[in-house]
Amino acid sequence: MDAMAEPPCFVAFEHVHAAFLAACRLDVEVPKPGNVSVQSAGHGMRAAQLITSAEVAADALLTRGAPVGLRVLDAVTRTRDAVGCNTNLGILLLVAPLAAALEETTRPLSPDWRAATGRVLARLDLDDTRLAYRAIALANPGGLGDAPDQSVHTLPTVSLRDAMALAAGRDSIARQYAEGFRDIFETGLAAFREVPADQPRIATLNVFLTFLGGWPDSHIVRKQGMAVAQSVTLAARERHAQWRHALAQQRPDAAAQPFDAWDAELKARAINPGTSADLTVATLFVAGCLAPAGSASLTSRQPSQSRVPRSGTDPVS
Repeated sequence: MDAMAEPPCFVAFEHVHAAFLAACRLDVEVPKPGNVSVQSAGHGMRAAQLITSAEVAADALLTRGAPVGLRVLDAVTRTRDAVGCNTNLGILLLVAPLAAALEETTRPLSPDWRAATGRVLARLDLDDTRLAYRAIALANPGGLGDAPDQSVHTLPTVSLRDAMALAAGRDSIARQYAEGFRDIFETGLAAFREVPADQPRIATLNVFLTFLGGWPDSHIVRKQGMAVAQSVTLAARERHAQWRHALAQQRPDAAAQPFDAWDAELKARAINPGTSADLTVATLFVAGCLAPAGSASLTSRQPSQSRVPRSGTDPVS
């Protein structure tokens, strides 16, 4: 292809790159119960490791024209070399097909991007599966990929989307591949857009609590079992409602305070809602890319007192 004739893309690489890094920074700048943050380390990780992971993985993840599986493997390899542990596998698995789809849509509208994502997913092949399996094995996340059919510890025989479809009932990231990223484009973006555009930190927490309260977190299910995961989901729904009420009453301090104790409790029990955090980052990435070029970035906005509607939409289950 002529170097001057790049494929159409409604956002420049620099904008996509900045949106990815901004999403990953918000992930750790906003204290989310049970997750690693600048305020609170946990699960053997520190916020600096997650930021470094995003920085070293970005170029590989966003390589124009690269197959989805290769994007994931290269990004995982760079992450592993930089920080020595799995900090972002779920994020990479989610962002890779979204980034690939950006290269074949020409308008900054989520329906176009969503349709392009569906086309990317439909084209995933056996090579993508092999590369993604190598990435998962390299990241070595506890319990992920263990399955009676198409386990990552065996040679795959189906496309990556088909392999993900087999796991969709037990893993929320796999479900995005099977269902065209429905949870991101519907549930996540709706929660993000409930909050005024100049308050991304409040929006980040709203998205996270929406996902955590919507269905059992896959990472918790793998580590602690369904009963514990369900108890966290129920607690998230209750605390989310309380938080929204406090914000509606213009009491942001009262809204944030209960999460500190809950965060400490979850970490003391080694409970990490990691999948909900990964879905949140993917949502922030999409929101950042959809923002008009030249508009204020997620990271340039400062936190402020916020308001969210008293009544919210029910998350997709």
